Amino acid sequence: MKKINIDTWKRKDHFRFFSQFEEPFFGVVVNIDCTTAYAKAKKLGQSFFLYYLYRAMKAANQIEEFRYRIEGEDIVIHDQINVSTTINRKDDTFGFAYFDYHTNEEIFIANAKKAIEEVQQSEGLKLAQPGSCDMHFSAIPWVDFTSLSHARSFSFPDSSPKISVGKMIEKDGTQQFAVSVHIHHGLADGLHVGKFVSLFQELMNK
Repeated sequence: MKKINIDTWKRKDHFRFFSQFEEPFFGVVVNIDCTTAYAKAKKLGQSFFLYYLYRAMKAANQIEEFRYRIEGEDIVIHDQINVSTTINRKDDTFGFAYFDYHTNEEIFIANAKKAIEEVQQSEGLKLAQPGSCDMHFSAIPWVDFTSLSHARSFSFPDSSPKISVGKMIEKDGTQQFAVSVHIHHGLADGLHVGKFVSLFQELMNK
């Protein structure tokens, strides 16, 4: 983790401008072709959710702006961001699961499965520890959405990107799902969201 010198930071004016907003986040929804990714996950007998979550985390970790966080009066850039994701339970509630990103996909998935099992066997919500550097992630596999908003406490100094994935549908002979990306405009712009989308699509096609 490294502290950014705001006075010499190329985004200082952008940050100071958008940080005054009651809602400094902006969001987009894009369609991602998941034909290849879904086929590979099924061939490997792997959870499709964890398959695409890993690729989303890999893409986000390669983009500097997705690793910026506001901590008090400071801007810091983390060497690595991890994930906080919603996990459904059989009783129709959900809990939060937390696990670290790892460049080794097998290790990432093994750790994720343990965290998911713990949530599914628990009750209530387990909130993140102070100082954690997570990207917020959720799957909404029942809805092919075209827009999405998030429940937010505007008094809480939130700066974590939020990614949501919708229902997989068949369109023009391909399988696709909607992906919503919300990010703090003081830390990133549409250009950086575009980089994430392009990289995520590239990783889903491999």
